[in-house]
Amino acid sequence: MKNIYTISLTALLLFGAAGCNKDFLEVRPTAFLTEDQVAKAAEHNPAVVAGSIAGIYTLMFQTETGGTTGADDFGQKAYDIFSDFLSGDLALTANGYNWYGGLTRLTSTIDYTNNNNYIPWRYYYRIVRSANSVIAQLGGNDVTPELAENKYMMGQAKALRAYGYFYLAQLYATSYDPTAKILPIYTDPSQQNQPRSTTDAVYALIVKDLTESISMLGAFTRTAKHQINKYVAEGLLAYTYAAMGGNANYLLAKTLTADIIANGGFTLNSRAETVYTGVNTIGGFNKLSNPSWMWGVTITSDLGLNLVSWFGQMDRYTYSYQWAGDRKGIDKGLFDKIPSTDIRKGQFDATTGSAYPLAPTGKFYDAGRVTGGARYPLDDYIYMRVDEMYLLNAEACAKSGDDAGAKTSLKALLNLRLPSTTYVDALSGQALQDEIYLQTRIELWGEGKSYLAMKRNKATIVRGSNHLSFVGVPIPYNDPRLTFSIPQSEVQNNPFLNK
Repeated sequence: MKNIYTISLTALLLFGAAGCNKDFLEVRPTAFLTEDQVAKAAEHNPAVVAGSIAGIYTLMFQTETGGTTGADDFGQKAYDIFSDFLSGDLALTANGYNWYGGLTRLTSTIDYTNNNNYIPWRYYYRIVRSANSVIAQLGGNDVTPELAENKYMMGQAKALRAYGYFYLAQLYATSYDPTAKILPIYTDPSQQNQPRSTTDAVYALIVKDLTESISMLGAFTRTAKHQINKYVAEGLLAYTYAAMGGNANYLLAKTLTADIIANGGFTLNSRAETVYTGVNTIGGFNKLSNPSWMWGVTITSDLGLNLVSWFGQMDRYTYSYQWAGDRKGIDKGLFDKIPSTDIRKGQFDATTGSAYPLAPTGKFYDAGRVTGGARYPLDDYIYMRVDEMYLLNAEACAKSGDDAGAKTSLKALLNLRLPSTTYVDALSGQALQDEIYLQTRIELWGEGKSYLAMKRNKATIVRGSNHLSFVGVPIPYNDPRLTFSIPQSEVQNNPFLNK
């Protein structure tokens, strides 16, 4: 049976005003339309689909989009916390409410009945399903809409579908093994349960979607940073190629990140923009107006965020769990590797006897800076910034044998963080790659990128002294406990999963 969509009265009126055939509106006077009818309507009036694409972006910051009412279920930033814990770079230093206890003890990821496995799965497949619906409304997978507005929405929808599959592939597969079966693929909203496809097939779809998205979004001028444009799609594709590995893929990632750096119009964070120092109001990462931010969303009171939010879990100045007892900070071992002359050292609370040891009080914080004072979060969410493209470019250069290019990109960033970067000149080969990985962990701490870097670099993590478990224990990137299990609901409800 074909999917049926509910179209708003406003959209139908707009469509009628566009001069469509009268008979079309008489087919389903109840305002319920098939996907073919929606596609036909959208050919004349993009407003028919615009609400659907906006709804996908809303999923990225809404609470309960992972299917639970938990305080750890609030869209993309929730899973940035999940993955940062698994990478070891985010330390749970006090466990007052136990929202992340099982995750940090590495017990929940191997228990397929645990909700920690369910909510990322449901969230990302909800993104996929919603993107599939938009793609179907715009004519289907093989269509490039003629109307510019529709082409731009198709480009965004394909990028969002790729985004969903990319994170699923990262979180639910221990490594990039082309022949391993990892995930069911759905590319049409009418598809029934599917078996798991191979890694190669999943990544092929991601690459195809993002490549087509980049082409469709070439002339797109977005109206807000929560929308995916060409450069965000290029960033997602660069991450995809880097995760796949191999010289040819590193060269592709290098080219994509170079284009973003040269032509995207974003600037690296200055020293003043990198950390709150007490004498400025622009330092840190809480405003979408930051010129380095490529992708993020403005948080307003209209959104109704409360205790359950990213700032609620990460910020001592927000009235929620970080303030109340689920304390989180940078891994002590990683913090100790930051030189005292590095401006980023000040992003964390290193005050002796602090109740919030090594918390990110100078990086992520409510602007009021009153401990527990912000009842309703109004600070913006970051998904991607250009600084990470410099680091990813450096990594791709180094891994493809271009040490000179790697040093150029790395030093461009570090020149704004350190008083001297001459030490980089002496690095080469693996030593250079190791330094890039370290700087990626420091620069992007708390932004959900450390886990991706850990897997790309096949790293072994060793937790520092401020963790509550596994202190000093080496844990390799492909330890099954660092990867989520396909949840019980999927195992029980999809009879084709293992066929």
